[in-house]
Amino acid sequence: MKSRWHTLASSYSSDQELIDGLWQEIEEQYSGRKRHYHNLNHLEYMIDKALEHQAYLGDLNTVLFSIFYHDIVYNVKRQDNEQKSADLAKERLVKLGLPDDQIARCQMQIIATKEHHSQEDSDTNYLVDIDLAILGEDAETYESYTQMIRKEYAIFPMFLYKAGRKKILRHFLEMDHIFKTDWFHKNYEPQARENLKAELAVL
Repeated sequence: MKSRWHTLASSYSSDQELIDGLWQEIEEQYSGRKRHYHNLNHLEYMIDKALEHQAYLGDLNTVLFSIFYHDIVYNVKRQDNEQKSADLAKERLVKLGLPDDQIARCQMQIIATKEHHSQEDSDTNYLVDIDLAILGEDAETYESYTQMIRKEYAIFPMFLYKAGRKKILRHFLEMDHIFKTDWFHKNYEPQARENLKAELAVL
């Protein structure tokens, strides 16, 4: 993943010290001891999915930058993580020399991962679907994911966690389409709904 970052960032800047420093920041942020799911493994999972679907993406580089920065700020007690992550992404990508319009797209994509609504921009829909793809994995993988999420929210007592988690699960189940792109809707939606309903029943 480090080499992927260097290849990506080097397309915009020749300052290897800057590129190294930005990677170190990404690695440090995603390696926090309280990050049980939103960590480097999550980034790697998303990057792999993006590369698998790059033929459908109009601007792979922007999607990759969005992945690297979409959870760089993550505090379970706050509701503005996406906005703060988008703001930090802008600061860092300006240093790398990305064009303003590309930075703006990256910010938009990161903010879209908060509500998971359908967007006019196809790349953004793919990013959101990739972020949610874990919901449509097999039942064992999904169970492992739910355990990691619970650990991230360990500061909350179980009765509060259950109430919040039920709200999130119902939010997704009430959507006409959890996944916004045709491919993910076809291949991940049925299993995602099974997983969400199963977790809701347990809660």
